Amino acid sequence: MSGYDRPEYFLNRELSWLKFNLRVLNEARDQDTPLLERLRFIAITSSNLDEFFMIRMAELKRQLESGINRPDAAGLTVKEQLVQIAAAAHAMVRAEYRYLKDILAELAAQGFRFITPDELPEEAKEWLHKYFRQMVYPVLTPLAVDARHPFPFLANRSLNLAVLLTRRGETSTAVVQVPAVLPRILEVPGLAERRFVFLEDIIRRHCSELFHGYAIKEIVPFRITRNADLLIDDEEADDLLVEVEKSLRQRRHGQAVRLEIGRPFSREARQFLVDALLVGDDDVYEIAGPLDVTCFNRFADVPGGEHLRHQRIVPQTPRDMLGREETPLYDLIRERDILLHHPYESFLPVVEFVRQAAVDPDVLAIKQSLYRVSGNSPIVQALAQAAENGKQVTAIVELKARFDEENNILWARRLEEAGCHVIYGLAGLKTHAKMTLVVRRESSGIKRYVHMSTGNYNDVTALVYTDIGLFTANDQFGADASAFFNVLSGYSDPPEWNKLIVAPLGLREKLTELIDREASFAAAGRPARIIAKMNSLSDKEIILKLYEASAKGVKIDLIVRGICVLRPGIPGVSENITVRSIVGRFLEHSRIFYFANGGEAKVYLSSADWMFRNLNARVELLFPVEDPGHSERLQTILELMLRDNCKAHIMQPDGNYRKASGRRGERINSQMELYKQAMAAGRAGESKLEQRLRPMYKRGD
Repeated sequence: MSGYDRPEYFLNRELSWLKFNLRVLNEARDQDTPLLERLRFIAITSSNLDEFFMIRMAELKRQLESGINRPDAAGLTVKEQLVQIAAAAHAMVRAEYRYLKDILAELAAQGFRFITPDELPEEAKEWLHKYFRQMVYPVLTPLAVDARHPFPFLANRSLNLAVLLTRRGETSTAVVQVPAVLPRILEVPGLAERRFVFLEDIIRRHCSELFHGYAIKEIVPFRITRNADLLIDDEEADDLLVEVEKSLRQRRHGQAVRLEIGRPFSREARQFLVDALLVGDDDVYEIAGPLDVTCFNRFADVPGGEHLRHQRIVPQTPRDMLGREETPLYDLIRERDILLHHPYESFLPVVEFVRQAAVDPDVLAIKQSLYRVSGNSPIVQALAQAAENGKQVTAIVELKARFDEENNILWARRLEEAGCHVIYGLAGLKTHAKMTLVVRRESSGIKRYVHMSTGNYNDVTALVYTDIGLFTANDQFGADASAFFNVLSGYSDPPEWNKLIVAPLGLREKLTELIDREASFAAAGRPARIIAKMNSLSDKEIILKLYEASAKGVKIDLIVRGICVLRPGIPGVSENITVRSIVGRFLEHSRIFYFANGGEAKVYLSSADWMFRNLNARVELLFPVEDPGHSERLQTILELMLRDNCKAHIMQPDGNYRKASGRRGERINSQMELYKQAMAAGRAGESKLEQRLRPMYKRGD
């Protein structure tokens, strides 16, 4: 056992994630961020917390119920984790609603006021009543709860009203579900100032019309979060698609893991819900404000609020394509590798890469891995068109991409109908790698073109996620790409790779080798440094290797957006390690790894974070960046992020984060600086490439 394998050298994974979500929440307090964007961060925080409860909390509760209570790397048992998580989550929710209250007050001062129906003038109340009768009342179904009517099943994350009624001295209870098919926030027309009301408040005001003959004693809004993890044994499944569809139906019926109740409420109402949903006191969140504030993500786009939002980012022509916009894309790739940095540079060349292949008579085959795609994906449409045009099209569709399962099932069926070979990956593994291979017949013979990326083939998230992609016509990458897809689609042992490093066979070993090599260079007095940018760092073996390298003198800078269970700054262990997290306008999603390598730097891009699941339970790619200009560019990006003092948070030895300060001297916002650089490299306004390609696709800004 390594001498560094001690609980005090590690942080708990779940508590680390909650600290990340707290960093997201704190963006709602940043006065430099436009007001509606601050409101959007409230919605993002809430959405993140929903997923945390549905997956992580649900899994811990399942472990405890199964009698599993062993300690994690940080020495916390499952029971201890649940107690500490509950305390941190309750504190976060209280802070979230304090910030929300301040933001709503500022919005009111800007002319966007949220009110209750009782605050409306009489003519507006009459309009609201008409809206209720025509639009809301026909959709509602009041559900009695008594000996003959058990407590109804309520969908995960649905918003509901518990109604306590009285008649002839007896109390009855009922539940009314707030219909998700109607707008949650309604603007009341015809007023001198803009006023908004919540749908549940409209129902509360007119609730008596649902219960004639009863007096309403109390109406309490509540919301439940259920276990939504899918437990699928794909090795035993005869048809994985059918098995995932069945599990999705079961997800809606998962055990309740959280109950949110809107204040004020009586003890009687609270106990009624606790007993009905079988939740503990720690699982009850008493909310001083509207429930389910994820609705503010859509409201942040309210018409008339343009001055309270970020100015639109216009993705620029990729630097490697400047001045060559009219040159056929495959000619450009054949000349040299092309690096793309999204969202600062356009994602549309990636779409065009597949679209051109679909209609090019010289293209023989297209193979692509799909993890998360947009709801109206032009890439999937191009793949279907390619198959209809008679090309060999193979799509590796990951059906178990969490919360995108239904979307991926729809696309899988569409691709199969078009004649594509649709494959669901390897048994027991998620296919998380991002790769496209185009096989083309040319005068010199067969030529393979490859695109690899740190992020998904999703044209919508490419506008808000930072990712890096690489086009190449390098024959060795092409051979590796063919072998990669053959392993996934047939019976083929992994080959000796030319360039690619693939998980779960080889990636862990390669990372270990690279870290050990830096340690040996440090011991020899040669340049030794690691800069690693990723989303999460929780793999214990990799962390132990980083500790060993740090103790031998390797300077290690980690840029980790979310979970990081490594503890920096421990004397003799991690004093040469820094950890920072950048949380800003865009979601940091790229994985970039730099190794000084004794003065001959090596830079890699990857689809994988340094987590056990990525290295052992997923199909992932790590690939070298060999063009010296590209390598230097990526090093410059990493160094810029290390100088960020506007959106960076620095982890302290105790695991807490301190916001980097830019008050003294130059303020550096790495994301905005990268956009400025993209603008400077090209030109202001919409690029020629965007002008040429955008009309081909209908997509939102």
